[in-house]
Amino acid sequence: MSENVTVTTVEALKELVGREIGVSDWLEMTQERVNLFADATGDHQYIHIDPERAAETFFGGAIAHGYLTLSLIPELNKTRSGVQIDLGGKMSVNYGLNKVRFPTPVRVGRNIRVRTTLVDVQEIGEQAVQMTQQQTVEVEGEEKPACVAETLSRVYF
Repeated sequence: MSENVTVTTVEALKELVGREIGVSDWLEMTQERVNLFADATGDHQYIHIDPERAAETFFGGAIAHGYLTLSLIPELNKTRSGVQIDLGGKMSVNYGLNKVRFPTPVRVGRNIRVRTTLVDVQEIGEQAVQMTQQQTVEVEGEEKPACVAETLSRVYF
């Protein structure tokens, strides 16, 4: 999707169901980011925070936590080109996830980006709209994605 448009109505949003609505810029996965995530979550497994020891594994070096990759989807989406959604709501919230998979690890120093497809749009009375989106986090130079997540978000009016 290369066309930059802003969707301002639920009806127009529903017309995009089943379509890719955007791709983000690339973001480098740094060791500093991985270490900060390890500190925040208490997950200090050596494959994440000890590059020398991790180099001795089949990963060939330190890798990002899968949940770090997942948690970067909102940050990546800030740079997404394509469809922007502005329904005039008072707030938007992450409502949850339906499915998450981590097919390929993200090696430290690699670039990632997210590709977003709109899966479903549901009106929650007159108070909110719920969007289901497939978020596919790609790793530059890899065939398989790092993360495929079906996310739920709500816009409250």
